[in-house]
Amino acid sequence: MRFPAAAGACLALALLAGSCTTSDTSTVGEPTEPPLEPLPAAELAAESTTTTTTLPQGLVPANSVYQPWGTVEGLTMFRGNPTHTFHGTGPIPDGLEVLWRFPDQAMCGTSRLGGVDKVWCGTGWTGQPVVWERPDGITEVIFGAYDKNVHFLDAASGERTRPDFFMGDIIKGSVTLDPDGYPLLYVGSRDSRFRIIALDRDVPTELWSLDAYSVDGRWNNDWDSSAVIVDDLLLEGGENSWWFAVKLNRKRDETGVVQVQPEVVYQTPSWTDELVQEVGNQHSIESSTAVFGDVAYAATGAGRVLGIDISDLEGDGGEIVFDFWMGDDVDASIVIDEQGMLYVAAEVDLATSRAAEVGQLVKLDPATPEDPLVWSVDIPGTGTVDGGVWATPALAGDVLYVLTNPGEVLAVDTGDGTVLWSDDVGPHAWSSPVVVDETLLVSIDCETNSGFRAYDISDPRNPVMRWESRVTGGCIESTPAVWGGRLFVGSRDGYFYALGAE
Repeated sequence: MRFPAAAGACLALALLAGSCTTSDTSTVGEPTEPPLEPLPAAELAAESTTTTTTLPQGLVPANSVYQPWGTVEGLTMFRGNPTHTFHGTGPIPDGLEVLWRFPDQAMCGTSRLGGVDKVWCGTGWTGQPVVWERPDGITEVIFGAYDKNVHFLDAASGERTRPDFFMGDIIKGSVTLDPDGYPLLYVGSRDSRFRIIALDRDVPTELWSLDAYSVDGRWNNDWDSSAVIVDDLLLEGGENSWWFAVKLNRKRDETGVVQVQPEVVYQTPSWTDELVQEVGNQHSIESSTAVFGDVAYAATGAGRVLGIDISDLEGDGGEIVFDFWMGDDVDASIVIDEQGMLYVAAEVDLATSRAAEVGQLVKLDPATPEDPLVWSVDIPGTGTVDGGVWATPALAGDVLYVLTNPGEVLAVDTGDGTVLWSDDVGPHAWSSPVVVDETLLVSIDCETNSGFRAYDISDPRNPVMRWESRVTGGCIESTPAVWGGRLFVGSRDGYFYALGAE
């Protein structure tokens, strides 16, 4: 099932006829060849992988894949770096115990959903915390929760290291700590604002915010996407269906206190007129931006995968250089390998005919933007459980580990898309899998007695279960942060946990 992507800012709407017009001001281009006929699955699997011959260096070089990002020692952003391939540090213990639980009473907050007030407890999707080694020797854990606060904890004890920061509404996404050593935290919430918070005052202090209503958006005002910081740029997508690049202009004043003078240097709507006609207004950006070379990649609730040139956003940059339509909602963040290949996973939500033909898990080659689809895998639903993927896949060499919403963990060959191995983990698997020290960690049994399972992946193509630990009283939707062999994760039972060996 292979389809070309259109050049410039036009989508490869293989199922639609006619020209393509856009809602933004970027340069547009037309497809240079007609849509290809779908290939049989067997023929698709037999196709060879196309790779780029010259790897870009740029802002995010190829050798940054699997490596921590920036100068801060820690896990500072969702999935660790701009390619979403650094998951933390070991050693992974032979089982998990609860080392501490925070707080004394469950973290809960009330927020409206569909016009109705709903109580939310704990932390949810994506919800990965930051863990970092502070200059004063304290290992600090930072996370946002459904009680509408950002919390700051000592990783050793679970005690507060700073006062909570109130965000006005529930926080679903993952916080980002500045990777270049500035004492700054980047986080959004459902109250319509994405904030920059200074951490070098007596209390965490808001320095700036970006309001979702600053543009004429679609869908809603939430901020689920985790910020990416590259070369003094804040890259962030909103559920208002816009993507932003903000020049931070970070500095310290004469007293050493951090300051910012943010300037939105580029913004673009995520929709086109054709996509609105095809799927309506669902164009929110909930996944986190991925970056490779000088291109930032974002994906939308309509299934649009965009690549934006960020090499010169204050000059002539901002051109959309890659554009592909998955056909369905992409909430999982894009993962990128050393060759610059994109691994994209979609839900089964809109259920368009395009999505049925493209599949829910794909490998895309941006070096061939007219025909980027290398392989695809269908992930259908089972019974009353929708198909597709919410969790961000984990890349480990030539194997991609994927948790599906119906409740399987898959090992997929990155070369040809063959499913090498699978195991059952229970439905509603939204927590992203983690690979550290030849161990694959996945959340299990969200709807019953949630916990984690560890697999030995010294043979990546044939995982072997090491252990299971049932450690919380609620569903684990959040992605754990793994640091020094400890897992830090929140649960829908209302609490946040440090898990490890006693």
